[in-house]
Amino acid sequence: MLALLFFATTINYLDRIVLSVLSPVILAEMKISKQEYGDITSAFQLTYTLGFIFFGWFVDRFGTRVGYAVSAGWWSIAAALHAFARTGIDLAMWRAVLGLGEAGNFPTAIKCVAEWFPKKERALACGIFNSGASVAAMIGPPVFVWMNSLYGWRTCFFVTGASGLVWLAIWLLVYRLPSNHPKANAAELAHIYSDNVAHEVEPKVTWGQALQYKQTWGFAAAKFFADPVWWFYLYWLPLYFSEVRGFKLAEIGWALPVIYLMADLGSVFGGWLSGFLIGRGWEIGKARKMSLLIFALCMPVGATCVLAESPLLAVALISLATAAHQAWSANLFTTASDVFPRGAVASVTSIGGCLGGFGGFLFTGQMAGYVSQNYGFTPIFLIMGAFHLTGLAILHWGMGDMRPIKAERAEGPAPLKAA
Repeated sequence: MLALLFFATTINYLDRIVLSVLSPVILAEMKISKQEYGDITSAFQLTYTLGFIFFGWFVDRFGTRVGYAVSAGWWSIAAALHAFARTGIDLAMWRAVLGLGEAGNFPTAIKCVAEWFPKKERALACGIFNSGASVAAMIGPPVFVWMNSLYGWRTCFFVTGASGLVWLAIWLLVYRLPSNHPKANAAELAHIYSDNVAHEVEPKVTWGQALQYKQTWGFAAAKFFADPVWWFYLYWLPLYFSEVRGFKLAEIGWALPVIYLMADLGSVFGGWLSGFLIGRGWEIGKARKMSLLIFALCMPVGATCVLAESPLLAVALISLATAAHQAWSANLFTTASDVFPRGAVASVTSIGGCLGGFGGFLFTGQMAGYVSQNYGFTPIFLIMGAFHLTGLAILHWGMGDMRPIKAERAEGPAPLKAA
């Protein structure tokens, strides 16, 4: 099951990064400015934000199997249609359609983790499937550069779209809930449900009720500040390397895999660290927050890459930032399933993803496009370096000790009070 989530996330991000990796070529061919490129990325972020609202409700209502099928089919077709773009407006339109479909990936994947793993293993499981984003960013650039040199950039979109449809067929054949899966034996089921007390019934929390919890807004605010940083590194690094560092496309194609290999390792390490602390007797909330703090402190250090004279040092500092962000995300994703019952995980994740997407629209698209066009890249890197610490402060306010909500509160939570 975890392998399915990993490959879905990898394909999901391959679809996203084709445009950014090949942006020097595509923007030159279509005569698109950096400001216009910012608007194109904003089109994705805006619909990605709206898509979370739909998919959070949809996945909790119809289940993970149907939810992932709809999301993956949607984003795969949208990715392939990028190949038909002829203008910047065409690109913006297909980016918008892609954003709607791709919003379903993380709410569904995190709900799957909550369905298949006990709490002590969820951060590591989230770290492993979330590492698919880094793997995509690691293997995608050299592959796309090679494919572009032989077949042109449009072929890259066809290939990524087709890979998503192949994954969809496998998903429909394989995925079931643990209780309905023919290959899940009694020992495995006992391990999966080891967090449950026999007489305890998980509270029911609807999408609307989730909005009333202070914990939801703590999680969502952390996403609002942290997500734009990842989007910035994902979308703008190729242009930064090309325009500021003077990298050629082939050099970009090999610098990015190094950076995202580190991000991949960071994702897995971040999930392991909080699980290790829990195994040493730490309370779940304390272990998650300590891990989040360690990785948040790495982000301002990584942001100084823009001040480094050496290109190698710049790549090393960027690698630190991407690794720390992915380690942060592995723990942040898990806090939703730590606090909320399985039936509400997708809804809470979607609310956080919605704010994260909106933050990406504001900061990665609009602000980054305007500032880089008029003032260069230095201010953007330095601003992004402070966002994780800001998000952690609000998370601490909202989620408190991260104890699970109680059934009696789920029927009608007091507005914005911690459970």
